[in-house]
Amino acid sequence: MGLIASHFRTPVLSKAAKRNHSEGFMTGSFLATRRGKITLTLLCTIAFLDFIDASIVNVALPAMRTDLGFSVEDLQWVPSGYLLTYGGFMLLGGRLADLLGRRRVVVAGTVLFSLSAIAGGFATTSGMLIGARLAQGAGAALMLPGTLSILTTMFREGGDRGRALGVWGGVAGGASAAGVLLGGLLTDGPGWRWVMLVNVPVCVLVIAGLFLLVDGDRRSARLANFDVLGTVLVTSGMLLLVFTLVKAPEAGWDAGRTTGGLAGSLVLLLAFLVNEQRGRNPLLPLSIFRIRGLAAADVTQLVAVAGIGSMFFFLSLYMENVLGYSPLETGSAYLPLCFGVAVAAGVSSQLLTRIGTRPVLVAGLLLAAGGVYWLSRIPVDGSYPTDLLPGLLISSLGLGAAFVSVTTAANANVPPDQAGLAAALLNASQQLGGALGLAIFTAVATSRTNGLIAGRTPMPEALTAGFSRALLACSVFLAAAAVVALRAANSHGEASAVETERDPEPAPVR
Repeated sequence: MGLIASHFRTPVLSKAAKRNHSEGFMTGSFLATRRGKITLTLLCTIAFLDFIDASIVNVALPAMRTDLGFSVEDLQWVPSGYLLTYGGFMLLGGRLADLLGRRRVVVAGTVLFSLSAIAGGFATTSGMLIGARLAQGAGAALMLPGTLSILTTMFREGGDRGRALGVWGGVAGGASAAGVLLGGLLTDGPGWRWVMLVNVPVCVLVIAGLFLLVDGDRRSARLANFDVLGTVLVTSGMLLLVFTLVKAPEAGWDAGRTTGGLAGSLVLLLAFLVNEQRGRNPLLPLSIFRIRGLAAADVTQLVAVAGIGSMFFFLSLYMENVLGYSPLETGSAYLPLCFGVAVAAGVSSQLLTRIGTRPVLVAGLLLAAGGVYWLSRIPVDGSYPTDLLPGLLISSLGLGAAFVSVTTAANANVPPDQAGLAAALLNASQQLGGALGLAIFTAVATSRTNGLIAGRTPMPEALTAGFSRALLACSVFLAAAAVVALRAANSHGEASAVETERDPEPAPVR
């Protein structure tokens, strides 16, 4: 490929890898060193920022609407705008990290993320806040793939990688619930603007930590050889697809705008695949899908996130609109789930080194499906201890296990020069799954609720019935994800034979 140097030097370890080896010499583990623990904390903090900002604004939406004069139609773009650019630019962010240097791209994304948080925190109009959220999603798309690829290349020993990915999976699994909790605390406390501004000091610390703990890797290609056409096609296709899915519940699945948007995104993405197959410098080398189990892990992530991400959405609406919980009470209701995810992630990271990712992933997804099925039985006069807490705890155990194992499986056998791309594919699957799940299950809930309202059913009962049916559909998706997971790699977290890190020369300009 023109984007990758045609000749490599004798394989050598990078500066970071040499230092990791030196510091872990006495213990045989970089993660056992103080520097290793701090580095992992830094990388997971970046992931936490990106994941939590997808949900932290949800409980602040009513306050934002009152303060900035949002219309009902425009208000949805506060969460959806972030999702749109986050998913749309994810593949580009991952490939840029591989080609231009992981630390360089992650720092650039963090700067953009921080500046957009400032703009959103001081927004004076609804349009300004939506624009800030769009920019923030683009920044997150630059941050996350590079961060995960830094993790998978710095923690290369089998035990180290498994434990590091276990912590990462716990962060990913608990971030959505933590976002609801933190959003409630900030909205009821200093105000909704701090939902945005709280990111800024953390971003400053992150940038400082990146320069102190992560070596700057060299470019492996020059922008003159960059796949511009492929970038335009895949970014346009992903943006159109996510936009169409977000608008589908409002416009209707049989509306011309929805069918046209889905058809247009399909044409763009097919054109992208043709371009990648024929191009000399592909943005997405299709050979990456020859890595055993990679595609199955990505599809598993997409289907599972469609179910579990929507669970948070409908449960939050149920607690606030039916049970009458305040934002703070709604957020606090997820605290047991956060603890359960953390415990399950820690246990699962140990299990996968013994029995492999596939059994842990399948069991976790089935457990999550069972927990969400329990939650689908919510009554209109529900009680937290009997109707919500058991399902949340069961779901949390499955969620922690699933996120740890699917992340490990998706990175198994991936060479270092494609680590960013593999991370981008996994996280693009997550964002697309979130958009797809909300689009499908919102239509399910709305159809059920509207039908009951037309039959003169009282509003609380109609809402509860709609949420219940949507949650039941979520549990079915999680069970389906467990079936797909049977095709994922059964990795034990060990380093693959291809992971001898290479230091390529910049590719010549053609």
